[in-house]
Amino acid sequence: MRKTQPRRMPDTARNTSVLAFVACTLASPFSATAQEAPSAQERGPAAADAMLHALDVKYPNPYRAMESDEVKAVMDRVFKYLEATTPAELINKLSQAPVARLEKADPNVVLKPGDFRLNSYEWGVTYAGMLAAGAATGDSRYTDYTMKRHQLLAELTRLYLPAVKADPAGARAPIKSLLNPHALDDAGAMCMSFLHAKNLGSKVDYSQMLDICSKFVTETEYRLPDGTLARGGPDEKGKAKLRPLPNTLWLDDMYMGIPTIALMGKYTGDAKYYDDAVKQVLQFSRRMFNPQVGLYMHGYVEGMRDHPELHWARANGWAIMAMVEVLEVLPKTHKGYKAVEMQLRKHAAGLAHLQDKDGMWHQLLDRPDSYLESSATAIFAYAFARGVNRGYLDKEMYGTKANLAWNAVARQVNAKGEMASICVGTGMAFDPAFYYYRPISTRAAHGYGPLLLAGAEIIDMNRKYKFGLNDSGFMYQGAR
Repeated sequence: MRKTQPRRMPDTARNTSVLAFVACTLASPFSATAQEAPSAQERGPAAADAMLHALDVKYPNPYRAMESDEVKAVMDRVFKYLEATTPAELINKLSQAPVARLEKADPNVVLKPGDFRLNSYEWGVTYAGMLAAGAATGDSRYTDYTMKRHQLLAELTRLYLPAVKADPAGARAPIKSLLNPHALDDAGAMCMSFLHAKNLGSKVDYSQMLDICSKFVTETEYRLPDGTLARGGPDEKGKAKLRPLPNTLWLDDMYMGIPTIALMGKYTGDAKYYDDAVKQVLQFSRRMFNPQVGLYMHGYVEGMRDHPELHWARANGWAIMAMVEVLEVLPKTHKGYKAVEMQLRKHAAGLAHLQDKDGMWHQLLDRPDSYLESSATAIFAYAFARGVNRGYLDKEMYGTKANLAWNAVARQVNAKGEMASICVGTGMAFDPAFYYYRPISTRAAHGYGPLLLAGAEIIDMNRKYKFGLNDSGFMYQGAR
């Protein structure tokens, strides 16, 4: 039987097809800066796979930069959820009756319970995120959220502080941990949010709260002999605290303490705070940063010869956020500015290398069999975008990574505004099992502030720079 030869497309038809494809490509919204496609062959049959590179790819998360209104839509869902579930209200804990106006300190009055606490370190980050969201979107609801709750905290401080000072152990107050802090978690992130709000012109009287919190961070918190903030110092009886071991550094404390120290430099004009902030960054990094992999270990114990390097994602997030905050207020003329900026760049490079294919990062950064975690991913999206916006990081390298990280985190927010895949509060451990099996929950408060910070910074970055498809890949395409 005679074999049927495949029908060959006439040269004119084939050339017409190629020209149509080229014309279609040039008409795309990204054509202005797209690389030129290889010229079509003039003779010979078209290869069977000649157009396969142009096939539509189904990415699980958007492979593009979100428009500002898309980003804000995600943030709005989160805002509505947080507004509804973190009431700035008081109740009587015995009768559960609302307290509309409080004239004097009442030990039975408490903050109305919600999904989250209004004076926790996680909510210090959330207040900062709300302020950033308000600035980026122009939506005053975000700013008002923070101001309303700050005002309530200031009023409670005025009423309850005398009793707490008179009897620190026995006095009862709705915000006892803020009025009598025992750890950086009680004071640092909240103080940072107060200073941010003050820099934005807030009319709230922060004087008492700033006095308590800033003094705890800068003067009271335990330090190693070289001045590095640490945990596990002596207790009131002179015995070593086990937190979990004496003279322990937690990477989390870079964020819980250092931004407040740097911001106090701006607030007071005293350069000693800038000097201390730089010293903290460099001394934490000298002990805990591995330059070979570009990551920080989570925990360090002074005097130990060996440390298991467990690179917990959110702790690395707190570290890079601390450096971003320091650089925001540290004068560029300060002798330590370049050192902090270089440390940020080294850390960002290590993190960038470990971003998962769909935009997120793993609970243990360099262990891809650990779960993908959203609070750290939001922090890295924020830090990368802020680094691009401020010029610390190359926009060509980090802009798309920040966008893809945001797109991944945005997919973690459900219709109600809850955020999935957030690791719950996590102490320090020297074994991998502890980190692998930490639970996740939408009620873990650690993700919401970073998400708002990330969304605000992504909006600013994508207004400033264009990112789009360039010869199929998602790339930087120039300033807008």
